[in-house]
Amino acid sequence: MTLSCYLDTQNKAYCFGCEACVQACAFGAIRMVGDDEGFRYPVVDAAKCVNCGKCRNVCPASDMPQRTESPVRTFGGYVKDKTVRGDSTSGGLFSALADAWCDVDTIVFGAESVGLEVRHSWVRYGDGISKFRKSKYRQSEIGNCYHDTKQFLSEGKKVLFSGTPCQIAGLKKFLGDKPQDNLLTVEVVCEGVPTPLYIKKFADWLGKKLGGKVTEIDYRYKDGRRWDFQVMQASLQNPTSGTFKWQQDRWFNPFWSIWLQHLISRPSCYECPFATRQRVADITLGDLWGVHLYCPDLYGKNGGASVVFINTDKGRKVLESVIDSLHGRDLPLETAIRYQGPMRNHIADNERRSECMEDIKTMPYKPFVRKWAKRPTLKLLAQKYLWGNRQKVWLWNLIGKR
Repeated sequence: MTLSCYLDTQNKAYCFGCEACVQACAFGAIRMVGDDEGFRYPVVDAAKCVNCGKCRNVCPASDMPQRTESPVRTFGGYVKDKTVRGDSTSGGLFSALADAWCDVDTIVFGAESVGLEVRHSWVRYGDGISKFRKSKYRQSEIGNCYHDTKQFLSEGKKVLFSGTPCQIAGLKKFLGDKPQDNLLTVEVVCEGVPTPLYIKKFADWLGKKLGGKVTEIDYRYKDGRRWDFQVMQASLQNPTSGTFKWQQDRWFNPFWSIWLQHLISRPSCYECPFATRQRVADITLGDLWGVHLYCPDLYGKNGGASVVFINTDKGRKVLESVIDSLHGRDLPLETAIRYQGPMRNHIADNERRSECMEDIKTMPYKPFVRKWAKRPTLKLLAQKYLWGNRQKVWLWNLIGKR
């Protein structure tokens, strides 16, 4: 699928924010600038540009990188290591796959939270990769990571690069067509990236309400004391009282409602060409949605489970080498994809997106949330708290043992 280059059209649906064009420019003529919706786009300094065309050559929208036909293996489950699983959003399989691919000097790239910002960075595997765990729900700034990847590969180092599908596509275009035997790419199943304006507005409101400054947000904190263990947790700092925490149950959290209505996503997400079973990365990772419906044996006491789509022979070998450290099994591809919308199609347009984006720029946080967030219904709350996943799995186990 070929779209067209944003640099030629200024059509925001054609820019994924992958930043490949910025790093491809040897003259420093391109920089990323945020628009009034909070999304970053490339801007060209005409005084520095020599019209070499490299920026257009690396744009995934103007020329898509090669993609696989379909996943060659689908696996679901979680790591046996309880600490790693607890520190991960889902089943901790990213850490397990990294263990299989990496030696102590392997370079690992991933997205890390820096306060309320999200940026790509790298570490040597021996120094640990824990900062790359957890879902960030914000598009990371790539910085110089494509250039750094190319440099490490030229030095003969092994590299693991993780990111969204469009970021992996940007990396592939930046590196060119030459096979990279020392590179393993891991992408997430992406539902679209929300505007950073929401989190900024939320953090300002929460800080004023509680008398502190929000320093960190965990979108899906695993709180084992709760009936539904995932909550949004914010860390706040007060000059007098120090650091304290704020939590909100996921089903009462307006962020999920507004984002999943597809009201605040990046324009290109509504036409994303990567939301298909044809993948760019060696491995695709996501939450194991539908676990209680078609593979309840992988539920694992609500500790989180992952689905892995293996897209290349390189990815298959990595999974096979770490299989003993996992609790899981192969899953039918068609069944797994049924519960993974972004593996079938891009997110749907919402005709009220423009109205919502105007409101998020101008309205205070609480009125904005009251207007756009849907309150959880009594039916939903009954399903989650009275007849939730745990009860479904319990019944399945009871019936299965008879």
